[in-house]
Amino acid sequence: MTYVGEETGGPNQHLEWYQPRSAEKPVLVVAFAGWNDAGNAASSAAEYLEQTWSAAPFATIDAEEFFDFTTIRPSVELTPSGGRRISWPSTTFSFAEGVLEGRDVIICRGVEPQLKWRTFTDTILQVAQDMDVSMVVTFGALLADVPHTRPTVVYSSSLGGLPELEGLEPSSYEGPTGIVGVLHSACAVLGIPYGSLWAAVPTYVPGAVSPKAALALLKRLRDLLNAEFETDELQRESIEYVRQVDAYVEEDPETVEFIGELERHYDANHEASPEQLVAEVEQFLRQRGDH
Repeated sequence: MTYVGEETGGPNQHLEWYQPRSAEKPVLVVAFAGWNDAGNAASSAAEYLEQTWSAAPFATIDAEEFFDFTTIRPSVELTPSGGRRISWPSTTFSFAEGVLEGRDVIICRGVEPQLKWRTFTDTILQVAQDMDVSMVVTFGALLADVPHTRPTVVYSSSLGGLPELEGLEPSSYEGPTGIVGVLHSACAVLGIPYGSLWAAVPTYVPGAVSPKAALALLKRLRDLLNAEFETDELQRESIEYVRQVDAYVEEDPETVEFIGELERHYDANHEASPEQLVAEVEQFLRQRGDH
């Protein structure tokens, strides 16, 4: 058992500890809002885990070194006492004790930083090393040509020889990447096994929050880790999401026709969806890299 939270210097100088923590070879689940988070699916899935497992925050990364506040601005909030406080972009570590048949889970949720990615990644992995993390699992979501009326496709890849990761192939993607890709690369250098889960979100509703994609990520995580948690709330939200998108697109005959084509393609080829989604990921990330 390892206790952390009292070190100074190095990557830990960017960490603010609420309290020292101990853990038994936990799994680290990571999600970032922004470039890696179509439909807010990745960050919503991580937040759902925090709430479902009553995960307790124990540390946060100081935003000062990693964000351009003219691009991602802090916000002013009113306190219950009537005062005012500044809310900064945050990356928070939360601890869920004993939720994996006696093993612990650490959830790292934040916003993709704009500055000093290598230092930011080192800070995250310093926590992982100090707490003797056994595996890292990242959530991501991308826009793809998939219909909202069919099960959400989740693309999975991994690096490492753990039993949980059996059947997941290493990614062969080359091209622009986000902070999740940088984290994967750093994990590989340090020999930390990782799994990467990406959910596909329909391109024709890019701005809509997708509880359906978040649910798909959580189901895949549940299978991967043999975890136990309820998803009833997200299932209800997913049904409502499909209903709302149905109502939105029915007013546009061209979109209805396009969705029909996607449905036919999905129904004919869904068994090959992992390979197809690899191509979608590559196309999406390269397009994002042009902006």
